[in-house]
Amino acid sequence: MVRDQIILGIDPGTTVMGYGLLQVKGNKPYLVAMGVLDLKKYADHYQKLQRIFARTLSLIDEFKPDCLAIEAPFFGKNVQSMLKLGRAQGVAMAAALYRDLPITEYMPLKIKMAITGNGQASKEQVADMLRRYLKIPHEQMLPQLDATDGLAAAYCHYLQLGSPVSEHPYKNWKDFIAKNQDRVK
Repeated sequence: MVRDQIILGIDPGTTVMGYGLLQVKGNKPYLVAMGVLDLKKYADHYQKLQRIFARTLSLIDEFKPDCLAIEAPFFGKNVQSMLKLGRAQGVAMAAALYRDLPITEYMPLKIKMAITGNGQASKEQVADMLRRYLKIPHEQMLPQLDATDGLAAAYCHYLQLGSPVSEHPYKNWKDFIAKNQDRVK
């Protein structure tokens, strides 16, 4: 039996950050909220990072989640894009760590597999499966698929609660540093 809790899921991005919150009651998940932080209007990358940090903190303070499930960056060919995405993820993680939330990272393939059974599923397929699992009315679905990507991270974490498979659950800053000696100098 999974204990009652609220899970914040984030799909980090420097153009759009998606988020979703699930409440688990009696081993059953319910949608609390989902949305996006649109960062297109900010030209300065550092201002975007500040907005990600501030929005993540506001979500934590408003909904009081018990943990953060975040999509880990996938490895691409564009190094600059990877660096920006990694910074966005790091800033969201820093906000969670600032509020002492445990963090679990999930690779996109893992999230898609958990939701659809297919690691190559499209964003639309993931969104549709979440709509069905959580019985979300069509009119409550957002057009930005980043929102359902954030929700998918939370739902993936819910599915893993009985047997977490992430290699990187962090309890606080000290724990993060201890588990990432190669990344922290």
